[in-house]
Formats: sequence, structure tokens, C-alpha cells
Amino acid sequence: MSTIYLGIDVGSVSTNVVVLDQEGQVLTSVYLRTHGQPIVAVQEGLRQVVNTLGRDLHVAGVGSTGSGRSLAAVMAGADVVKNEITAHAVAASYAVPGVQTVLEIGGQDSKIIILRQGIVTDFAMNTVCAAGTGSFLDQQAARIGIPIEEFGRRALESRNPVRIAGRCAVFAESDMIHKQQQGHPLEDIIAGLCEALVRNYLNNVGKGKEILPPVVFQGGVAANAGMRKAFNRTLGTEVIIPEHYGVMGAVGAALLAREAGVKTSAFRGFDLAEREFHSGGFECKGCSNHCEVVELKEGRRLLARWGDRCGKWSNAVAV
Repeated sequence: MSTIYLGIDVGSVSTNVVVLDQEGQVLTSVYLRTHGQPIVAVQEGLRQVVNTLGRDLHVAGVGSTGSGRSLAAVMAGADVVKNEITAHAVAASYAVPGVQTVLEIGGQDSKIIILRQGIVTDFAMNTVCAAGTGSFLDQQAARIGIPIEEFGRRALESRNPVRIAGRCAVFAESDMIHKQQQGHPLEDIIAGLCEALVRNYLNNVGKGKEILPPVVFQGGVAANAGMRKAFNRTLGTEVIIPEHYGVMGAVGAALLAREAGVKTSAFRGFDLAEREFHSGGFECKGCSNHCEVVELKEGRRLLARWGDRCGKWSNAVAV
């Protein structure tokens, strides 16, 4: 029986599940679109793990992260629950020892993490504007009729990138349309967009940060060769793309579970992929905070509540 560690990263766009062996090597990874159904995504992720590795597995630890980490933790029985900054920093440090800067751009948000001597000293997140994120690049690729898989390659073919206003998703799209109407080649427009989005990222998320090498670029957008080239040119250094760049949050969660060294994992079993879960919520009117309380049920059994500040609801549930 193989001993493994599970990492689950539930985000607004994607849900990722990673399996590590005892040495911390990735045995398999699953990338799924969340589609607004995190419960279904987590179940499908676990189902695919079993389909790949079989059921002869001993889960020694489970870690969860991402915006849906609380839900995933209750569902799966996580031993470690950490925020995205910690998970991504741990994964980057494991992949590239001595990393000092982590650039992470996902489907709908982006972040920068500054590390010094293996410790996170600063970070920033951008969850307001979608410019530069994976969903925005998907939209622009679809609008100009190019598969997103070819977007980066076409950017590399550019000889004279045009100047695109990248400070806002709306302005960037308008500028792209204007440049198309003027007759600029698509390759130059795409390359110009990549450079604009890198400028936007560095001027907003990276504003005031001391970006020192080694620089690790991770998240789904790291697959875009045009964005990689734009970061290289703007920063004046070669950004490093880790092997599992698209699922680094889940890798970090699994590593944290491995480091926790729990004697017996709280993992609730791979058969939870076939169980019936329901999530819901309500607004507590007990005080002026009007907390939005989230609850998770398995069948009719209430598993957990969270989201209240005082613990009135969450502390009343015996899991």
C-alpha cells in the first residue's frame, strides 16, 4: 500500500488536486474547472485520483487551500488548512530553493509573494480588476478567434509589439480593437497585450515591491509563452516556470500536510466522491454584523458552519 499526501486547492475558476509520495514528489495532479460547483469539482478530483492510482492508498495527510478551503476541509477531512499565500510560497520554495519572488496569476486573480531566506516578508493580491488574469486572456483569444493554446506562440512571432493600454480590462480590449481596425498584425497586437498586462501587474500588484531573482512564475497564465517573454524582458531576468506551475497551490497544501506529521489523518475516504453533499447559507440577524453563515450537509447531517464572527453558529456544530 502506497503512502500518499493529498493537496486540494479550490478556487473560483479551477479546483486542483495533487498527490505526493513520501518524498514529496508529485504522483498525479488533477486540474478541473470549478464552474461554480466546488463540491462536485472536489468529488471529481478525488474520483480521478482513484482512477489513476487505484484504491490501494494510505492517505497520511490532507491539506486544503484556496478560496473554498473551508468547504474542502470539511468535505475531505483536511489535517491542514492554509491560505493561498502560504501554500504558493511553500510550493515555490520546494521547487526552487532560494526563490525570492513569486509571481502568481490565476484565472480571476493575481498575487505577488516576496520571500527572504525562505520566509514570506511581503505579499499583495489583486482581486478587483481582471486585466491580465487567465479569464481575460481567454476572452481576448476567443474574441480574435485564436485558441488560447496558440495565444502565446503567436506573441513570440511578433516583430514590433504595439502599445496597448493595460491598466484596465475594458481599456485594453478597446485598444486591441482599435489597433486591429488600424491594420496591425495580430501577432504584434497579442505581444503588445502581453507586455501591457505585465506592466499592469507590476504597477499594481507589484507596486513598491523589491523584485529580486530567483523569480518563479506560476499559475495557469505561466503557460502563456508571450507572458513569460514579457516578464523576462521587463524584469531583465529569466523567470523560472516550475514543472507543476498550474497546480502549485495544491502542491503547497500537500507539502504542508506532509510537514505536519499527523499520526492519523482526518481524511474521510475516497468514497466521499460518491456521497451526497449540499451547501447553503443564511444571514444571521443576531447583531449588527449580519454575518453570512455558510453550512455544509452530508445528506441530512449537518457537518459544519462557518462565516460567523462570534462563533454562535460554528461552535454549535460537533463534527
